[in-house]
Amino acid sequence: MGDGSAGDGSAGDQTPPGPVTDGPRTVEAVVSGRVQGVGFRWFAQREASRLGLGGWVANEADGSVRCEVTGPRPAVEAFIASLHEGPPSARVERVEVHDRPAPARTSGGFEVRSGAHRGD
Repeated sequence: MGDGSAGDGSAGDQTPPGPVTDGPRTVEAVVSGRVQGVGFRWFAQREASRLGLGGWVANEADGSVRCEVTGPRPAVEAFIASLHEGPPSARVERVEVHDRPAPARTSGGFEVRSGAHRGD
């Protein structure tokens, strides 16, 4: 019986799925450790701008840094990787990443927010 695996003209394992690997992604990341007072928000803004991502970053009252970023999946993943490193004076202990729905509206850039603003 036909299972569609032979003679259907598909490329099989050779063609990666486009939307799953290349589509847009929105994540919220919380970075813990020595990440306030070391230029972490400005570092995140530079990385997001370099990668063409939109979103925001803010200090939290508990000493962590929270950010939300939206853009092409490979760029978002590169941004997440950079959060694990941080600027030279930071000491990143943990990065928690959660996928989020795309924001209803975007500012078209990446902003540094002050204080413990949660990004509403």
